[in-house]
Amino acid sequence: MSRMPVLYLSHGAPPLADDAVWTDELARWAADLPRPEAILMVSAHWEEAPLTVSATRPVPLVYDFWGFPERYYRVRYDAPSAPALAEDVLKLVPGAHQDERRGLDHGAYVPLVEMYPDADIPVLQMSLPTLEPERLFEIGRKLAPLRDQGVLIVGSGFTTHNLREEAPEADGPAPAWSVEFDDWADRAVRGGDIDALLDFRAKAPAAHIAHPRTEHFAPLFVSLGADAETPAHAGTPAGAPADAPAGRRAVIDGYWYGLAKRSFQFG
Repeated sequence: MSRMPVLYLSHGAPPLADDAVWTDELARWAADLPRPEAILMVSAHWEEAPLTVSATRPVPLVYDFWGFPERYYRVRYDAPSAPALAEDVLKLVPGAHQDERRGLDHGAYVPLVEMYPDADIPVLQMSLPTLEPERLFEIGRKLAPLRDQGVLIVGSGFTTHNLREEAPEADGPAPAWSVEFDDWADRAVRGGDIDALLDFRAKAPAAHIAHPRTEHFAPLFVSLGADAETPAHAGTPAGAPADAPAGRRAVIDGYWYGLAKRSFQFG
């Protein structure tokens, strides 16, 4: 079995389902990927420590949003459970545990509905036990062996995320802060500048506007860690780090209500 790639995607809100361009981009991306044996979702919308994995029995989706039309609360995604994957995660990350009451939240199922609409691939969701980039990066390293078992690891966030400053229209012009941060993130990720990314609050332009709170950028660090190949990353120059394999690329770009929907594939 060939090694699975790792993804970081901007997941959007439930109305993503009404955006013909974005849904097509996600569907075409999934069609180009090797078919996973299972999917591990790391969503910005589940923060819980210690690291926790979701249910391996049928439970309802988590409709963790308010004020939307009723039809968004009737969406179903009845993917098979992933008990074997849950066991592997618990072994790879010491201190992790399981919550058999927890279902998939919208950061997990909204993109999966578009990417794998048949819901026939086992899915497990994992919490963010911290927002500290270094710790999330190391968690990603621990999870990297799952890639050799056919597991698609997906960090699900949003490349820029400030709902107070978003554009009034879905296709309206993006604000300068979103464009600047998006361009920086694209160059840093594709160039393999891990140190700058881990210190993005200090290094990225408009970081505090693009992410007033950092939970939507945090899944990126799990994905970067799962892509890393060697234990040392600190002090590595941009463009040629020891742990930045070839093949990092942006698959989706553009803006939605002024927020950068840039999404990456590693490996």
